[in-house]
Amino acid sequence: MDTTERVLTLLGLLQQRRVWTGPELAERLGVTSRTVRRDVERLRTLGYPVNAGQGAGGGYQLGPGQALPPLLLDDEEAIATAVSLLAGVGGEAAMRALSKLDQVLPARLRQSVKALSGSVSSFGGSRWPADPATLMTLARACRDQVLVDFAYSSAPRRAEPYRLVASDKRWYLFAYDLDRDDWRTFRVDRMSEVAARTWRFAPRPAPDAATFVQEGVASRVYKHQGRFLVHAPASVVRAAVPPSAAAVHERPDGMSEVVSGADSLDFILMHMVLLGHDFEVLDPPELAERCRLLAARLLAATGPRPA
Repeated sequence: MDTTERVLTLLGLLQQRRVWTGPELAERLGVTSRTVRRDVERLRTLGYPVNAGQGAGGGYQLGPGQALPPLLLDDEEAIATAVSLLAGVGGEAAMRALSKLDQVLPARLRQSVKALSGSVSSFGGSRWPADPATLMTLARACRDQVLVDFAYSSAPRRAEPYRLVASDKRWYLFAYDLDRDDWRTFRVDRMSEVAARTWRFAPRPAPDAATFVQEGVASRVYKHQGRFLVHAPASVVRAAVPPSAAAVHERPDGMSEVVSGADSLDFILMHMVLLGHDFEVLDPPELAERCRLLAARLLAATGPRPA
């Protein structure tokens, strides 16, 4: 390789591992240790702080600099970075970083990122990572409107993929499950053997993906679901409730509607009481009856009223 290519390869190696010995770098680059030393000096001239240690435990190490130098990313790292940025983790700063990343991406990766950008919705903040290859396969399938096959908790599934949704904790696929003949939410970290097919499907009228997934995560996965009218603005309620715990909807009257779930009716009511706002039970009727019983029990616990 020529000098420029070799120096960039050296920089990539230094970014991959904390410490390299001179002979290790020479072997990877196919040059002599003397050439490695010259290339290290070239990197220092370009502003990269490459530290060199002496002795048996020594080696070359890329140190922190006063400014951010260019990063060398392989395909998987570039896609993973774009995935995080597209999910809206960093707001405006993330979009600026994404625009810079897009300027230097090779054509093959730029098309992948474009596919992903049209197939991602989100609610909440930071989340656990997911396999970038799986995300890209699903994103392309959403874009191309082709069926996907995958194993979900070891069971084979077949679905029409519509959107990838990033919650405050995990990635989900919003899709129409052909075996269940209904809309479903699938956790991406539980999906394996994901394969996109060539069979295209005609899009169905679909609910909003982010809302559907959030309500599923917050309520439908539990034994009981509750719907409440809360006497407080949606912005105030959202600030007190994690997105994965309840879905909060704005109302024209300035109040909010909250949908939540739990394996116990009492747990649902307890969480609503702890919000600190007046509320009304909208659904289901048995939840309202449970609320009356608990109110009577709490009132009795205060003891006899003073004469």
